[in-house]
Amino acid sequence: MKISNFKNLNEISYFQFQKFNKEEHLYFNNPNLKKLEIYTWSETRSYSLKLAKYLNEKNVNKGDRVLIVSENRPEWLIVDLAILFNGAIAVPNYTTYTINDFAFTINDCKPVGLIVSNDQLLNTVLEACKKINYKFNFIIYLNQNKFEAAQNIINFSDIKKNSIDEEVVLSFFKDKNKDLLRIDPACIIYTSGTQGTPKGVILSHGGILKNCEGALEFLDFIKNSRSTFLTWLPLSHSYEHTVQFVQLTLGAKIFYSESLDKLMSNLKIAKPTIMTAVPRFYTNLVNKIKINLQNQSHLKKIIFQKTLQLGEKKVLGIQMSFFEKIINFILDLIVRKKIKNQFGGKIKAFISGGGPLDYNVGLFLNSLGLPTLQGYGLTEASPVVSCNPINKIKIDTVGKIFKDVSVNIASDGEILVKGENLMLGYWNNQIETEKIIKNGWLYTGDIGEIDNEGYLKITDRKKDIIVNAGGDNIAPSKIENLLANYPEIIQSYIYGDKKNYLVALIVVSKELEDRKNKIKIIIDKVNQELSIIEKIKKFIIIDDPFTIENQMLTPTMKIRRHQIKKVFGEQLEKLYF
Repeated sequence: MKISNFKNLNEISYFQFQKFNKEEHLYFNNPNLKKLEIYTWSETRSYSLKLAKYLNEKNVNKGDRVLIVSENRPEWLIVDLAILFNGAIAVPNYTTYTINDFAFTINDCKPVGLIVSNDQLLNTVLEACKKINYKFNFIIYLNQNKFEAAQNIINFSDIKKNSIDEEVVLSFFKDKNKDLLRIDPACIIYTSGTQGTPKGVILSHGGILKNCEGALEFLDFIKNSRSTFLTWLPLSHSYEHTVQFVQLTLGAKIFYSESLDKLMSNLKIAKPTIMTAVPRFYTNLVNKIKINLQNQSHLKKIIFQKTLQLGEKKVLGIQMSFFEKIINFILDLIVRKKIKNQFGGKIKAFISGGGPLDYNVGLFLNSLGLPTLQGYGLTEASPVVSCNPINKIKIDTVGKIFKDVSVNIASDGEILVKGENLMLGYWNNQIETEKIIKNGWLYTGDIGEIDNEGYLKITDRKKDIIVNAGGDNIAPSKIENLLANYPEIIQSYIYGDKKNYLVALIVVSKELEDRKNKIKIIIDKVNQELSIIEKIKKFIIIDDPFTIENQMLTPTMKIRRHQIKKVFGEQLEKLYF
């Protein structure tokens, strides 16, 4: 299968439906039904065609927008495909959106219909519609229980019961898709808004297909096996949304995680070969391992440290003695294998994206025999630009550039990207589009460099840079990442724009004893690794963490700097008196 030959995403679906047919495809440990749901490829095909036919009967046509509001579940892929079969544009929204957030996106893109998973989300969206006096042409409700409402609502379970001639319906949509080209919009992904109002990023069929092509090249080590992906990140985020089509292209099995708190138990059931997550997940994972290690015997601690020591040598390409090679082999069997079993025993790679992965976290996981491939991208690039290959991981980089993607480093160090993967633009926002795409180049806002082996390295972030009173540029994420290496610190926020020195907001556990002194010791240690202008002079400790619910984290767990500043700015300012 040569992806460059496909002119739209639908053609991949039609190809894979025929290839895999009755084989198992989608898995979900349904918390409502309290059982493991399994969908075959033929069921994915059947349900997506039935839904596509229903949408067609509701006059959903090429270019129409359809809003999706749902947690991760098998219906996600089915819904996405059904929208695409009609040539329409999927508009995923986060389940964590407020009434105001939904009101903004609905008013911005004017979707013809809504596909929603549960009562709470439906009520929130309907309240948003009341606020802006908007009405959908149809609403499809995914949960099996009936929802009684005044609007035009149909239960998805009723659509699934419809009797259709699948070959006739499939032929109809194949014919309908003949004029659907790579340049046509596939979805509108709203940015999570770390700096303010979200923008609707229009991604094309070709942009996502080009990402799939690049991903398959880097995932060559699993191409010839029926791999299993554990889907955990919100499918409303561009990263996981595109991964969904990578999974389709690979013919992979997809296991949808119930929730963050069920992730580890899901891992043992799913036994994934690949897992994608954001850096914060891996940082938290490493901290949990370190905390658990504190309760182990002295002998186990020594063995674990030896595992890390020799693992680091292997990862960094440092020559080991013959005796060390033997010990390392034994440690593979008694330590690393045991650790892998905690993740189902079949994991071949973790993939990290959505933000910078701390070097020490990456080194730690790779040393334990958990290959962690850091990549780089942004929503406006569909989203992936580069990724580390498994055969040569360079932890301090975001890997090699994807096929047919051009990267240039501007005179000020900014990373510029060009290729079919670039967005078509921001929905209804030509002014902002022209600010970020100039002469065909996407201005990423990230500062970086390319080494002599073609690996891309991110060194700074233009948008998040603190400019102190002396005019020095300081990257707060660098300092926050160093603080994150200490299990006592849950989260942190560095502040100091136009100031003479930096201060920090530190989130710690309520159970932490003697917190002020302990955090002071940690900050003193971190300051030893920082330049004079980067050192933290004062700090505030708080109990309540930054969360999605209090709007201090995006749905992909990036901190919303403007929101934290809004809430805590006054307290932080007092540190300068």
